[in-house]
Amino acid sequence: MTFLADRQAAGVAPVEGGVGDSPNRPDGPAKTQGRFAFASDLNIEGMLWGTTLRSPHPHARITGVDVGPALAIDGVACAVTGAELAARPTYGLISADQPVLAVDVVRYVGEPVVLVAADHPDTARRAAEAILVEYELLALLVDPADARDPTTPAIHPDGNVVRRIEILHGDPDATGDVVVEGTYEVGTQDQAFLGPEAGLAIPDGEGGVDLWVATQWLHSDRDQVAECLGLPPQAVRLHLGGVGGAFGAREDLSLHVHACLLALRTGRPVKMSYPRDESFVGHVHRHPARMRYRHHATAEGDLVKVEADILLDGGAYASSSAAVVSNAARFAAGPYRVPHAVIEAVVVRTNNPPCGAMRGFGAVQVCFAHEAQMDRLAARLGLDPVELRLRNALTSGDVLPTGQRISGTAPVRECIEAAIAHPLPALPPPESRMPPGEADWLEWPGGVGRTADPADVRRGVGLAVGYKNLLFSEGFEESSEATVLLADGVATVTCAAAEVGQGFVTLVGQIARTVLGCEQTVLLPADTTAGSAGSTSASRQTWMSGGAVLEACHEIADQVRKGWAGAGEVGVDVSVAVAAGSSAFEATAVYRPPAATRRLDAKGQGDADVSFVFAAHRAVVDVDVELGLVRVVQVTTGQDVGRVLHPTQVLGQIEGGIAQGVGLAVMEELVVQDGVIRNPSFTDYLIPTVADSPDVLATCIEQPEPGAPLGAKGVGEPPTISSTAAVAAAIRNATGVEVTRVPVRPWDLV
Repeated sequence: MTFLADRQAAGVAPVEGGVGDSPNRPDGPAKTQGRFAFASDLNIEGMLWGTTLRSPHPHARITGVDVGPALAIDGVACAVTGAELAARPTYGLISADQPVLAVDVVRYVGEPVVLVAADHPDTARRAAEAILVEYELLALLVDPADARDPTTPAIHPDGNVVRRIEILHGDPDATGDVVVEGTYEVGTQDQAFLGPEAGLAIPDGEGGVDLWVATQWLHSDRDQVAECLGLPPQAVRLHLGGVGGAFGAREDLSLHVHACLLALRTGRPVKMSYPRDESFVGHVHRHPARMRYRHHATAEGDLVKVEADILLDGGAYASSSAAVVSNAARFAAGPYRVPHAVIEAVVVRTNNPPCGAMRGFGAVQVCFAHEAQMDRLAARLGLDPVELRLRNALTSGDVLPTGQRISGTAPVRECIEAAIAHPLPALPPPESRMPPGEADWLEWPGGVGRTADPADVRRGVGLAVGYKNLLFSEGFEESSEATVLLADGVATVTCAAAEVGQGFVTLVGQIARTVLGCEQTVLLPADTTAGSAGSTSASRQTWMSGGAVLEACHEIADQVRKGWAGAGEVGVDVSVAVAAGSSAFEATAVYRPPAATRRLDAKGQGDADVSFVFAAHRAVVDVDVELGLVRVVQVTTGQDVGRVLHPTQVLGQIEGGIAQGVGLAVMEELVVQDGVIRNPSFTDYLIPTVADSPDVLATCIEQPEPGAPLGAKGVGEPPTISSTAAVAAAIRNATGVEVTRVPVRPWDLV
């Protein structure tokens, strides 16, 4: 990984173990040695096991439920139906539209119907299978285009359309000298985290409950669980269980209410842990998309107008669909100057599996489309695709289609130039030049399967650029709280930010060491006894919770200086004072972003975002044009990071995000037919392995963001946003095929 700025010359030489350095993760040894307790590892003496009976039908009316056969099995403690819920029977991340347990109607395959608790997981599963449920099948609604049609009967009391957004910017009748059109599609991607949903609920004997669970937002979960159980929030205490990846899927409740409900019903601890096939139906996925685009430009290559019609399938319930469709609309034109825009984005309910947040949500889908359009436009104009993008690249001060002016950094040009500056990989020698049997088959599409004929392999290179918001948007309340206690030279930090693998556990210590000069730092386990830190999503925790820790540390530094000044020592270095002092200091900070946001108006106008982050990716692929096999050889990137706080973790986020982008480009898709997931396992849902991973070269563009603590921007989402589109562009370049759908399947290319 390279850095655009000379860090030392810029005066940002890292403090050892502080900001700019790469200290080891405090949870690293336990994770690498297998000692780390993930949520599925939780155990307590006397606990029961919970399991869920789920609907086998995508749309049906429940006409009868008999739990008697389950209760007759030895070891079964209870069976709970939705009819027994006394408090609020529904939950939801933004709107409470999803039943805790289906009572009258099921709307997707896998919807929870009955809960069982037993003394052994096998007993619980056997009991669930013994329950008799009678269904009356109802008409299916699985095509989002039908769901968008106002004449289609509603499958939900709140209607089929979750949200519709129209963005009208400039002159809607404006036209350009050159017009290109395209229709694009993105399949359903799963977050595919390695640790399935798991949690342990323990009743406190006084009507309350403690829940240890893998999640992204402890306080939101607590509030929803408490409302569904009819308890005050203080009676429900959530603790962060070890999280084996998240990527957006843990923003929604899964087993949270179920485990607590069973624990309160039985008066005993209850553990729930999904097997992989249940996990595929037990959490939300990336929204599949259908998009129609029309780009107008001058003969010289200046964009005039972008028209887009975007349709997202939200599945059976709303989850975060309202936010996802807003992102899709706001970023539909890409990171380019567009004086005129007409954009409509709609997300609907269907009887398909529910969809919600996934890394880069909304921006990933439209990036594939707007970048394919830029390639079409470049070809029509006879311009180099890189030149066209540079000509139209956004910069600070430009106005977006929402009418918002970019006030922070916007190094789009620098990202593009950095991505293409990396050397291209050498072509592998053709088999004919190698002795028989000595060809390195891993270098060719198909790998050790030895299916590719090198004579049929074509190399392609493609570029794509994307961007997205940082932090919550559209007026959503945004804050994070942290407390720092400094005693005996040790900084102890309390913050409810969920560590899901992104490295917040490391950043806390870096900030404390940089500001206070203390060598030892401790981050206490996250739970809801602390104030809310918001969700670990939207690339926000480095900015928001990092900002809260930073403010608390600065306040303590001021307390230390004042204490020494009162003793006659003025101007003492804080680190010296911390090392020498024995007094304890404590500070709590609630950090809020420097700018407020507001919801888009009826024409899609408004300052909806705090800040933006940009990235460009160049992909190199080899394609066997005879078999339609693709090998992604290399992905290079220039990424806007504001300021690098931990070089090793930044590179890890970039590499991981690119791997997910490559997966969506060439292999990852949940195959859903008539509402049924046909490939709910890692045998059939393919994700990139080490053998599939490309060589990654990254350049971090360091332009500190005004108003951001430490000048840093979140780095987790941009690698996924435009890497998929770059791989598609490279396949297009290699084959001459339009490539209007991802993931690209072999039959799409032959």
